[in-house]
Amino acid sequence: MAQDYKPVKTSKVGGSPFTGVLGWIDDRLPLPRILLKEYVVFQVPRNLNYLYSFGGILMLSLITMIITGVILGMHYKADVNLAFDSVERIMRDVNHGWLIRYIHMNMASFFFIAVYIHMFRGLYYGSYKHPRELMWIFGIIIFLMMMATAFLGYVLPWGQMSFWGATVITNLFSAIPFFGDAIVTFLWGDFSVGDAFLNRAFVLHWLIAFGIVGVVIFHVIALHITGSNNPSGVEPIDTRDTISFAPYMTQKDLVAAGAFLLVFCIMLFYLPNFLGHPDNYIRANPLQTPAHIVPEWYFLPFYAILRAIPDKLFGVLAMGGAIVSFAALPWLDRSYVRSCRYRPIWKWCVWIFVADFLVLMYCGAMPAEEPYVTISRIGTAYWFGFLFVLAPLVGKFETHKPLPQSIHQSMEKST
Repeated sequence: MAQDYKPVKTSKVGGSPFTGVLGWIDDRLPLPRILLKEYVVFQVPRNLNYLYSFGGILMLSLITMIITGVILGMHYKADVNLAFDSVERIMRDVNHGWLIRYIHMNMASFFFIAVYIHMFRGLYYGSYKHPRELMWIFGIIIFLMMMATAFLGYVLPWGQMSFWGATVITNLFSAIPFFGDAIVTFLWGDFSVGDAFLNRAFVLHWLIAFGIVGVVIFHVIALHITGSNNPSGVEPIDTRDTISFAPYMTQKDLVAAGAFLLVFCIMLFYLPNFLGHPDNYIRANPLQTPAHIVPEWYFLPFYAILRAIPDKLFGVLAMGGAIVSFAALPWLDRSYVRSCRYRPIWKWCVWIFVADFLVLMYCGAMPAEEPYVTISRIGTAYWFGFLFVLAPLVGKFETHKPLPQSIHQSMEKST
């Protein structure tokens, strides 16, 4: 006769710090414990300023973009005969559709504003240096995916600038030797930008957007393994140099997010179309070319670099290389000093690069004529000179200021 089965009592394997239902869940799926460790008691440098809050702002922006994008996707029609009208229906007939679309559209611009500030902070304080090289590379990958997602999203309203922007950008692949024309035809799914391409843009817009979420997870994991950099550029050495993430940094991040959302709401409710192009409120017409085809404002510096090179192939390579080459910055910059606070020459190089970025943005919005082409070429030369000439030479020969022994010492000197 078989013996009756009796469950064997085991000890508490998980060792959860929680009790009750939360402790029961945590023993079997330790998500509460992970959140406690990584977002409450996690130690961060105590001298982080508001520039370090843009990581959280970007997370908030990404969540907003995904939620509003899902809602818009429920009403959008990926058909060249219906796309423009479906967007107009969202704006006019769907309950609060105008608000959802304006949030999605303007948050895309503010997403890029936050990304550019976030990247500037990493560049200024040397967050790309050892041991955070991989985190920096993940950030560059996220930026490239953002640009692809934004371009595909700009196609979806199927206005004049959507159609002609898609035609110009996809035709850039034809510059690739031997395989260029085949790649363009593959992207179009036809012999011109049309219904097949619009459907592909709609699917890829969603797919890459969710892919960004995956890379962001790796970006955050890399951050929590290496720890955050700080304005002084020196690593924490004891408890006097760090504070817990909550409630100290969460409060600062909430203040920064509140200010960011306030500016966003002002733009949303008073100037919702300021950052867009008026031609995109005209239905796409393949027989009528706009007087001046320009991309969205956040692409303009790279568009200026593209137009600055007379040769089509080298222009495409320069435009792509202007972004991808930043992934090599941790190895191009040879200085062991991170922060520009203690690098007087490199600090000026960085600020001139910021000015160069803004000048290229302005030139990208102007017609491809003089003096804008010449200015774009000068700006392009400085862009690549900054990376491949100044970064190695300044890093090797620059005499830096004395570094503080610790974070709390740098804070005492600043006060």
